Amino acid sequence: NALPQDITCLAADRMLIFASYDNILHAFARNKEVVHTYEGHKARIHLLQPFGDHVISVDVDNVLIVWNIQSEEEYLQMDFDKATFAVSAVLHPSTYLNKILLGSEQGSLQLWNIRSNKLLYSFPGWHLAVTTLEQAPAVDVVAVGLVSGHIIVHNIKFDETLMKFQQDWGPITAISFRTADGHPVMAAGSPIGHIALWDLEEKKLMCQMQDAHSTAIAGMSFVPGEPLLITNGADNAIRVWIFDGPGGTGRVLRSRMGHSAPPTKIRYHGQNGEQILSAGQDGTLQSFSTVHEKFNKSLGRGSINKKKSKKKGLKLDTMALPPITVFASEVAHQSDWDSIVACHQGYITCTTWNYQKTSMGAHKLRPEEFSKHKPIDIYATSVDITSCGNFAVIGLSTGQVDVYNMQSGIHRGRYGKERAHEGAVRGVAVDGLNQLVITAGSEGLIKFWKFKTKDLVYSTELSSSPSGILLHRDSGILGIAFDDFSISVLDIETRKIVRTFSGHHGRINDMTFSPDGRWLITSSMDCTIKTWDLPSGCLIDCFLVDSAAVSLTMSPTGDFLASTHVDDLGIYLWSNRSLYSLVSLRPLPADYEPSMVTRPSTCPVQDVDVAGDEETCDEMIEYVSPEQLGEQLVTLSSLPESRWKNLLSLDIIKKKNKPREPPKVPKSAPFFIPTVPGLIPRYIAPEEENDTQSKVVNLGVLAQKSDFYIHLEEALSTNEYAAPLNLLKSLGPSHIEIELRGLAPEGGGSMEVMLSFLRMIGMMLNKKYNFELAQAYLALFLKLHLKILLSEPNLLEEVSRLSTQLEETWIHLRALFNQSLCVLTYMKSALL
Repeated sequence: NALPQDITCLAADRMLIFASYDNILHAFARNKEVVHTYEGHKARIHLLQPFGDHVISVDVDNVLIVWNIQSEEEYLQMDFDKATFAVSAVLHPSTYLNKILLGSEQGSLQLWNIRSNKLLYSFPGWHLAVTTLEQAPAVDVVAVGLVSGHIIVHNIKFDETLMKFQQDWGPITAISFRTADGHPVMAAGSPIGHIALWDLEEKKLMCQMQDAHSTAIAGMSFVPGEPLLITNGADNAIRVWIFDGPGGTGRVLRSRMGHSAPPTKIRYHGQNGEQILSAGQDGTLQSFSTVHEKFNKSLGRGSINKKKSKKKGLKLDTMALPPITVFASEVAHQSDWDSIVACHQGYITCTTWNYQKTSMGAHKLRPEEFSKHKPIDIYATSVDITSCGNFAVIGLSTGQVDVYNMQSGIHRGRYGKERAHEGAVRGVAVDGLNQLVITAGSEGLIKFWKFKTKDLVYSTELSSSPSGILLHRDSGILGIAFDDFSISVLDIETRKIVRTFSGHHGRINDMTFSPDGRWLITSSMDCTIKTWDLPSGCLIDCFLVDSAAVSLTMSPTGDFLASTHVDDLGIYLWSNRSLYSLVSLRPLPADYEPSMVTRPSTCPVQDVDVAGDEETCDEMIEYVSPEQLGEQLVTLSSLPESRWKNLLSLDIIKKKNKPREPPKVPKSAPFFIPTVPGLIPRYIAPEEENDTQSKVVNLGVLAQKSDFYIHLEEALSTNEYAAPLNLLKSLGPSHIEIELRGLAPEGGGSMEVMLSFLRMIGMMLNKKYNFELAQAYLALFLKLHLKILLSEPNLLEEVSRLSTQLEETWIHLRALFNQSLCVLTYMKSALL
């Protein structure tokens, strides 16, 4: 349900939604699929009007086309002269069959019959450009909005002006009438975001709704029969207002809004991966839900003094803070006090925000020496919040690093005597246990400080000046981005650089770690997003986007990567394919050319393209482990223990499970029970069955050779024991016992087959696989046939050979076990 370009015009009737971009018009059915396309305009369409079985479109070259909705054919085309009549508004007056009313930039109006293509009447107008036309609840009455701010309520049947209103906020952008609930009210929008409500009975202004939107009102409409007004504007917001209070003014019932300017920084909030905090150039901090839009929150705009800001309003607000550049959040104690701390562009004061109350917090964090005066060239550059949510660490452009208490806002100390770094602080990070604070300075130093005592623990010099740092607290890995477009990874335990990556050709905008700490994902001004595999130290994924990614954040659950881009209002979600499909993580070659990937959208064409790009290669075939890794290794089978563990105890198990009395078979009743003929119906007594089952055992059935027996006989000549072994592995414990009992001569077997079985066990011990099965099968065989083995020299010789094999293997295994146990005991008892 998406078009390839931005929608510039929108209209709807009871069945279809019409949307246009550039010079092409589309019709959507059920808001899901494009069912009609209308092509014929040479210029951009700027007006749409559904008209029964037709739809009217007007382009900027003053060409009006009437389309047949179903056949997609042109019914009528009309060309107007721009100098005399430039169409600026179109309306179908109610009950006027086949007629449309056109407004012009010259101020005149024309009433046309579309069916006969005739001009019925021309209204002289008011010599001011018409911006909007709206049908009033009364028949023949139309509201005309003018560029001067005048609203004319005009009767087009008699060409008489009924009412005239004026707004001082510029041209009228939208008009709507409240109908069917007993309140004759007309709402009018303005280019500065105010809405005026006019009482049509008393012909006067009823009330004003100032700052309904921060930009021009683009459209408004009362819900028929309800006290609800829906408005939208260029500030990327749509709001529903309800009129249920005194004075006739409306309050916001519900709203959907995004940033009115591109986001600058995004971070996932919490551990469930359902909320993304986003700071934008419009100065607001918002929370977007990845589950549903109804969970979105706006934490508002930063302000020096909230009370003064409310009095002055949005347009004259001199108390508004600059946009947020960096922020940090933590869910611990977020229900008790503020859980978000933010730095503002070129501003020394850091603000706290309360996620639970969805508002700006109570504290302004800045050093005490600047409490009375605001320095011009000193500002906060980086911030972090501890995992417990109690402290905020803030770095300044002067090199100072301060600690504040999040609950009280009190300054709790400073790192270094006067300042932590000679240059500006480029990044601060606190480890997961509040033991270390890591700071990066523009002079090229990374410093480690004791969190509590503020003492310097370690300092290391970097190869270049860092532009930012990011700490993965769970693994203790620190990502460092440099001004020379390279990236290093530092282990905070050993305090050494463990990985260095180079490949970006522009400033690195942001970095994010995967939840398990295996991947580092970076975005750069060269429009690439790269994924680095830390264990192998290789680049495993790289793709190009049409607009550079400004900020990145990876979901704590690992399912999505969120990104924001230059000059783009949206937050884009990228799915992690490795969670639901087989993805090869092989290193990319040095000459790899990344492909351009279109940003995520709702367009179905893109899904097909992405699916086609998935390459199938030999390395992506799923690895199947061999049955035995090496011939010298003792290998166990993959069979469950129940198949072999209780083979020696089967007789005890059968004895325990034996029923106390044999089960009785219930006598089967006939479907129709026979009765004795007579006046009183009586059932015939059942006859006792005399044909008892024969007790004679059919020896012919037992005399048949089993498959296992046949395979063992064949193996005497071929010396291939794989077939009988596989057959034995597929049988259950009781069946295995029956097969082994049948090998003896009294059970229908022979000495040769018993010898063949012992050779099969020898083969298993030689190859050292299915080791536990060989032990279990041999133990059961010896238990069943020990007397026969003692009387047969051939079998006795084979058994003694097996005994030697078993002893050699066990001595080797016992030595390995003892060595491992010795090392384990030492590790437990040694004082490290």
